Amino acid sequence: MATIQCGDSSGSLRSNRTFTNIKAVFFDKDGTIADSGPYLRGIGQKRARMIDAQIPGVQDPLLMAFGFDDERQLNPAGLLAIGSRQETEIVAAGYVTETGRGWKEARELVRSAFTEADETWSTNKAEATPLFEEARAFLEALHGAGVAIAIISADITANIDKFVDYYGLGELIQLTRGADQIPAKPDPAAYRLACEQLGVDPAETLMFGDAPTDLSMAHGCDVAGAIGVTWGWPGLNKIEGADLLLNSWAQLSLV
Repeated sequence: MATIQCGDSSGSLRSNRTFTNIKAVFFDKDGTIADSGPYLRGIGQKRARMIDAQIPGVQDPLLMAFGFDDERQLNPAGLLAIGSRQETEIVAAGYVTETGRGWKEARELVRSAFTEADETWSTNKAEATPLFEEARAFLEALHGAGVAIAIISADITANIDKFVDYYGLGELIQLTRGADQIPAKPDPAAYRLACEQLGVDPAETLMFGDAPTDLSMAHGCDVAGAIGVTWGWPGLNKIEGADLLLNSWAQLSLV
C-alpha cells in the first residue's frame, strides 16, 4: 500500500493530486511505458504499402483510416495507436472490399499483408518499442512499497510478455492482460477481473494511459484515479476522461 503523488505546480497540468492507500497500479503499454510512436508509424506505413502492392490505390485511404494525417504523423487517439490488431485488420479489410473483393478474401489478404510486414520489420516489437528510461525507477519504487503492478493493453498478451522479458521487468510486473484475453480492454470487466486476480478493489488502484479508452475503462470501475500521460506523443496536451495529465515521469513519486 502506498501514497502516490502525481503532478507539480506547472500550469500545464490540470491539477496536482495525492492518492492514498493505493494497492495496485495499472499501466497501458504502448505510449505509456513503451515508447512505441516510431514503431507504430513505421509498421502502419509498411502494412499499407504491402496491401497497396496487391491492390493499387488503397494506400492513402488506409493510412487515413489508421490515423495518419497529411504529413504522415500519427494521431495518438487514432485506430493504429489505440486499437487492437484485430480491429485494425477489420478496418483495413473493409477498405479492400470496396475494390470488389469478398469479405473472406479481403480478411485473408489483409492478414497476410500484416504478417509479412511484421516479419520483414528490422527488429522485434519489444526491441523497437523501448521502455521509457524513467519508467524503471518508478516501477521499482512501487514494487519496493508492496504495490502490485499490472499491464493492460490492446496488444496481444504474448507481445506484452515479450516486452516484460526483454526489459527484465518480470520481478516487478505481477499481471499482464492483452486484447486476446476475454473480456478485453477497453471493457471495464477486463479491469475488474484483473483486480480480482490481484486481490484488490478497483477503488484501491490507479490507471495510467495515453488514450481515452484507457481512462474510460478505469472510470467504469470507479478507480481511485485515471491518469493521462502525454510523454509518448509530442504535441499531445489533452486526453478525454483524464483526472489529471502528466507530461513527465518526474511528476510521479511515492510519499
